[in-house]
Amino acid sequence: MGFDLKMTTRGDVEWRLSPGAVDYTAAVDVMEDRVAAIRAGLAPELIWLLEHPPLYTAGTSARDEDLLEPHRFPVYRAGRGGRYTYHGPGQRVVYVMLDLTRRAEDVHCYVHHLEEWGIRVLARFGIVGERRDGRVGIWVGSDVGEAKIVAIGVRVRRWVTYHGLAINIDPDLEHYRGIVPCGITEQGVTSLAALGIRATMADVDAALRVTFAEVFDRPSVCTR
Repeated sequence: MGFDLKMTTRGDVEWRLSPGAVDYTAAVDVMEDRVAAIRAGLAPELIWLLEHPPLYTAGTSARDEDLLEPHRFPVYRAGRGGRYTYHGPGQRVVYVMLDLTRRAEDVHCYVHHLEEWGIRVLARFGIVGERRDGRVGIWVGSDVGEAKIVAIGVRVRRWVTYHGLAINIDPDLEHYRGIVPCGITEQGVTSLAALGIRATMADVDAALRVTFAEVFDRPSVCTR
């Protein structure tokens, strides 16, 4: 499919790392196939780390007026929840394929755990990430001048998850100008680099692996 995969297995979860930029439609096809295989008991759960070329995706709640520059980058309709978001180089996309029948059959708690995962990753770099009532994702800053740094969009099919989260490490933030990201009009978008944190993809990947176990490999409380 045009890309190589480096694979490791940790416990019952497989981790994949794809170098280079992975085509979005090809990635969706891989996820669809893997979700079916997990549901059938033919493959382990999967965490897939990758980047995409510059593109916009529209979630199930996307509004036409939020696509400000429709011809700037390719636009894809995604089955995940949420509105428009941007993917591109310098952003770690994490596609998460977990079987919730082995964990907790509660989508709200699953999203809460994804947020907790993002918060713990940011903490490894000295950044305080926060939730916001009524908004999915992770934010930094105060109520005045806050900015989003981790986007989350999920889909669940027969209790197997896919899509996931995207962490801004050092993307071109100007690329967000073509959309109203996630329906946000008053707040901005930021990155580790914009906050003065020099972190590589490998640094973030290492933090993802360590903190995944902290969140998903042990019982945890889900607050709503």
